[in-house]
Amino acid sequence: MAQREVARLHQSPGSEPIRPRWPAIDVARGVAIAAMVVYHFAWDLSFVRLIATDIVGHPAWQLFARTIAASFLVLVGIGLALGHGDGVRWRSHLRRLAVITGAALAITLVTRFAFPDEYIFFGILHCIALSSLLALPFLHAPTAVLAVGAAFCFAAPVLFTAPALDEPYLDWLGLGSNAPVTNDYVPVFPWFGWVLVGLATARVIRRLAVAPPAVASPPSRPLARALAWSGRRSLAIYLVHQPLLLGTLILLVQVTGPNPKAEEAVFRRDCEETCTGTGAAAPLCSTGCACAVERLKSGDLWRQALSGSTDAAEQERLSAITEQCFR
Repeated sequence: MAQREVARLHQSPGSEPIRPRWPAIDVARGVAIAAMVVYHFAWDLSFVRLIATDIVGHPAWQLFARTIAASFLVLVGIGLALGHGDGVRWRSHLRRLAVITGAALAITLVTRFAFPDEYIFFGILHCIALSSLLALPFLHAPTAVLAVGAAFCFAAPVLFTAPALDEPYLDWLGLGSNAPVTNDYVPVFPWFGWVLVGLATARVIRRLAVAPPAVASPPSRPLARALAWSGRRSLAIYLVHQPLLLGTLILLVQVTGPNPKAEEAVFRRDCEETCTGTGAAAPLCSTGCACAVERLKSGDLWRQALSGSTDAAEQERLSAITEQCFR
């Protein structure tokens, strides 16, 4: 009751009621955005070949990335429930939706030019935008319905995956038999399930909250204040941090050169992928590619092999080495 009275005092005639912020939600969003920056920094180091670790293919880093995406989507559900649980504030909701949709389209356009073969057509922002609409009918649904809906979303990629759904215009569903090539892929299934989890979590938060958010104090500790500050500006940080990080590392690698171990790791991964693609056994491919790296280095063909700038004589030597290693 006190919460509603405070909201009325801050409401101007003809305007929507002002909903006070939950500092803990801002802090949680700040933690998620900090984790995302850490992941993207590691991804960038791998991309420019300053480290040998394959961030995209490493199981621990994959789990880290998925956890970050899930946390953002849970927070989307929590935010929708706390902000519109008493009735959708259409003006603010549509304004926020327009901003997120515009940012998602900007990401698509920028990555279409920067990474034409792996551009982002349905990443985390695209999923948040669509989920912000799909979640509205569930705002007042029974908790059991939220649980069943979330379980269905999580199970759908296993139960309903089919080659017929591999068409590019259906990739946003996430039910194709082959994952599309893109640098960020967060389709509706299974990821909308986390938004439904967030809606259910918000109900728990409301029941357990010891103080109405209208009188909640901002965080007192410096780290919590910093996280809350970044959580309130998560979209801006998301849009700005990656160009800054990647741009800085690209300039750095021009000065330092790539890590030799990273170059070797990338060469071996590409070599083994090509080899296994011909039907050869993985152990044979691993041994053959290791042999090729060793002989190319000892035969002074390593730089030419990396750059692909071999002349006819060098190409003949390279082919002979490859044949010997895979014989």
